[in-house]
Amino acid sequence: MQLEVGKIYEGKVTGITKFGAFVELDKDTTGMVHISEVANTFVNEIKDHLQEGQTVKVKVLSMGEDGKISLSIKKAQPAPQRRPAERGGRPNGGAPRGDRGDRNDKRQGGRPQQGSFRPRRDDRPPQDFSKNPPPIYDPNQNSGNADFEDMLSKFKASSDEKFSDLKKITDNKRRSPSRRK
Repeated sequence: MQLEVGKIYEGKVTGITKFGAFVELDKDTTGMVHISEVANTFVNEIKDHLQEGQTVKVKVLSMGEDGKISLSIKKAQPAPQRRPAERGGRPNGGAPRGDRGDRNDKRQGGRPQQGSFRPRRDDRPPQDFSKNPPPIYDPNQNSGNADFEDMLSKFKASSDEKFSDLKKITDNKRRSPSRRK
């Protein structure tokens, strides 16, 4: 059988692995459907979508010079229908691309995904400032640039000190004879 890239053929699933499925197109021709090309939805287990011996339609994605044939089941099917946008120009009424908002509110019916919950500021317990009140901003005090300059000079001094210590250590290692047995 002479295959052409971009054409749709019918084949039989001959093997299933964790990363894809092998489809026999004719007696001498077998190609592989990668797990990402099995369905238009997320595929965790290929066996949930395919079984050995099943006849499927596949589209030839590529044919390597080494004889490897890359196939796709999802591209051999018509594109899934999208629901019309309800608001904001996004499917399912989501926010437009520029305004994501709090992403956790939109997942799983308003519940955050497991492991990704971060409380919003208004959900956090109030802080007790009775012992350590926050500093009061005084516009007459011109400490912003002076503080930054002090911090920068301290950082440079500390950095120079650490660099010179590191240089002494490496110089001493170069001078000392190596311990070979």
